[in-house]
Amino acid sequence: MIQIKDLEKYYSTEDIKTIALNKLSFEVKEGEFIAVMGPSGCGKSTLLNILGLLDDCDGGSFIFNGEEVTNYNERKRANIRKHNIGFVFQSFNLIDQLTVFENVELPLIYTGMKKAERTKKVHEVLEKMQIMHRRKHFPLQLSGGQQQRVAVARAVVNNPKLILADEPTGNLDSSNGNEVMDLLTELNNQGTTIVMVTHSEHDAKFSHRIIRMLDGHKVTENSLV
Repeated sequence: MIQIKDLEKYYSTEDIKTIALNKLSFEVKEGEFIAVMGPSGCGKSTLLNILGLLDDCDGGSFIFNGEEVTNYNERKRANIRKHNIGFVFQSFNLIDQLTVFENVELPLIYTGMKKAERTKKVHEVLEKMQIMHRRKHFPLQLSGGQQQRVAVARAVVNNPKLILADEPTGNLDSSNGNEVMDLLTELNNQGTTIVMVTHSEHDAKFSHRIIRMLDGHKVTENSLV
């Protein structure tokens, strides 16, 4: 599904050039659950932004589903994101002014899906995530664990091939964190590919493979299955 080779990313000011990704190479097969680990500033979040087609790279190759996407314009990138990629963030990134239902519905609106079909899909995913009873609530009326369930529901409502998770349990206690990891594991067991950035050794053990980064490089890669 994902093939990156010699991926490079730089951030430059007048005085300094910071290397975020330095000739990074690895592959992710369809149906895998990958954890990416490393100290703060090693390039993990930069990598996730590039994999999610939210940011450009400055060198190297990125093949997604057999397509070289490195030089795609924003319109093409947005189209791939809409139909293939779901995002789960540490800070949930829910819209406070929208209800749970409306937050989860949002990705479907972007695809142009008709309202009746949107309603059906949102209800299905809210039932699956066991938060149907909260559909009329607003994010600030929910616990952290419930907000992350909504975020996961929003990420999967369009049946994406790939979920990118950035510290998905970082703002949760251990009980709610384990619930979120169980949800991601269940989604993976159903065929969804997952790439997760995490500092948590505990969370990383839910994955099939751990890629450890340092200074923009891949330093080790360990299989857990």
